[in-house]
Amino acid sequence: MKIGHTEINAETGEETFTERELTAAEIQARQAREAESAQELATAEAANAQKIAILQRLGLTEDELKTILS
Repeated sequence: MKIGHTEINAETGEETFTERELTAAEIQARQAREAESAQELATAEAANAQKIAILQRLGLTEDELKTILS
């Protein structure tokens, strides 16, 4: 995987674009962030599923609950 970087010379306005390969440490950090994001998404989805199950047991819609709580 490559990463791009653009440098702009403030005096001349000249733009220089460079590309380079990610280092092993950068790839590992990226994979760790992606795994963490996936875990956070799964946790949020599980919490939403629990909320929906409770609302269904109470016989309320989400809008009705918001009205009650506001």
